[in-house]
Amino acid sequence: MTTDSPLFDVLVIGGGVNGTGIAMDAAGRGLTVKLCEMNDLASATSSNSSKLVHGGLRYLEHYEFGLVKKALTERELLLQNAPHIMWPLRFRLPHRPHLRPAWMIRAGLFLYDHLARHRHLPGSCAIRFGADSPLQPQITKGFEYSDGWVDDARLVVLCALAAFDRGAEIRTRTRCIRARRKEGLWHLTLQNTVTGERQQCRSRALVNAAGPWASSLFADTMTMPSPRQLRLVKGSHILVPQLHDGPEAYILQNDDQRIVFVLPYQDRFSLIGTTDVDYEGDPAEVAIDDDEVDYLCHLVNGYFKRQISPADVVWRYSGVRPLMNGEGGEAQKASRDYTLELDAPEHEAPLLSVFGGKLTTYRLLADAATGTLSRFFPEAGPAWTHNAVLPGGNFSTQARLAEALHQHYPWLPDALLHRFVRSYGTLCHRFLQGCEQLDDLGEAFGNHLYRKEVDYLMEHEWATTADDILWRRTKLGLELQDDERKRLQHYLQAHQAAPAD
Repeated sequence: MTTDSPLFDVLVIGGGVNGTGIAMDAAGRGLTVKLCEMNDLASATSSNSSKLVHGGLRYLEHYEFGLVKKALTERELLLQNAPHIMWPLRFRLPHRPHLRPAWMIRAGLFLYDHLARHRHLPGSCAIRFGADSPLQPQITKGFEYSDGWVDDARLVVLCALAAFDRGAEIRTRTRCIRARRKEGLWHLTLQNTVTGERQQCRSRALVNAAGPWASSLFADTMTMPSPRQLRLVKGSHILVPQLHDGPEAYILQNDDQRIVFVLPYQDRFSLIGTTDVDYEGDPAEVAIDDDEVDYLCHLVNGYFKRQISPADVVWRYSGVRPLMNGEGGEAQKASRDYTLELDAPEHEAPLLSVFGGKLTTYRLLADAATGTLSRFFPEAGPAWTHNAVLPGGNFSTQARLAEALHQHYPWLPDALLHRFVRSYGTLCHRFLQGCEQLDDLGEAFGNHLYRKEVDYLMEHEWATTADDILWRRTKLGLELQDDERKRLQHYLQAHQAAPAD
């Protein structure tokens, strides 16, 4: 490697929520940043979550008061800083006396309401279920409390956009295959996973934010022993036709002390999950098994009038949570907190590794990680993300943004306008500007997905495949037919093959 190879202050490995969050934070402090992700942004754990911004009510049972307090504080900030992809969600917890006594639930909800300040969400209360309840008739009492919903994959993309807007270089489909320390720098070899092309670069600091691969990256890329081993836990979800008509979510207790969420999804589905199963193997190959599907169906059928079976499942997915490896025990009790490991021998380039973490606390993790690295960069600016609005979030409420968009583009169908508000916020002006009628959006690929939006996603949000667009950027994967998906993929391939102007 020569001194002509590009030099960065920080190179981040991993394009999940923690990696993009760190890239955004570091770039905003004036550091030169490059991020490489071997697949698409949010292609693993960060897009396979329960899609919640929450404090973690059940973590109180494991005495993780510090984690819950941090998460509740971050929940408020995220609802404020990304009002397009995050919004409040009311949860109903049916009471089953043989599982947890009412006094215990009341105590937990009291702590949940008071461990951190909350301005955006109402507090908890007791409720009664009447004859019109979607629950089984014997379930008559319960509790209600607030948390938040998040479009997890778009959160990652918006963090990458914020990093890019501040000068960071974002490289998807790029794997770091070699990293060595030499003369006070990291010397790295990156490989495009599509073309096989390799490139060399150097960095003053290296961040390992590889999620489930954070431990194995040491042996595979750096030929170093990992300072920590992760406990990989599989969490699986199923999607079924809507179980109830209301906007509320449900949190269901089970005899094994686990809880499962039933969440409204895309207006006509219920998202059910998650499981907690220890996992060994390649995180890229994780998949839900029949036992997990049966487990989720059985639990739901014990609560809801509307019964479901595996035949009702229209979509299923699994993700691998990289949790801190403690003293063993049940997977559901493993901590969701994070640890930052700094390896900085004297006169050598520093390495910062991220182990563990959860979606809700990604900003706090990124702030701590960049703060740790800043000691090696005296020129770095101060912490800044506390009130940083994510791209597209510069509006007051979704209702007011929808009204403004309707005035600018009165020809937009209501369903499309609603999706643009909750996916892009004000970013949708980038591809709507200049359009005066629906036909101006170009070719229709199905379910109101048009060429203008697709072109924007390719040119500005690093989308290269139909899956990138349908499952991570727009959540339209369930809506397009096979022939429509193929037509979209052919368009993407043709666009990428076309010579640049």
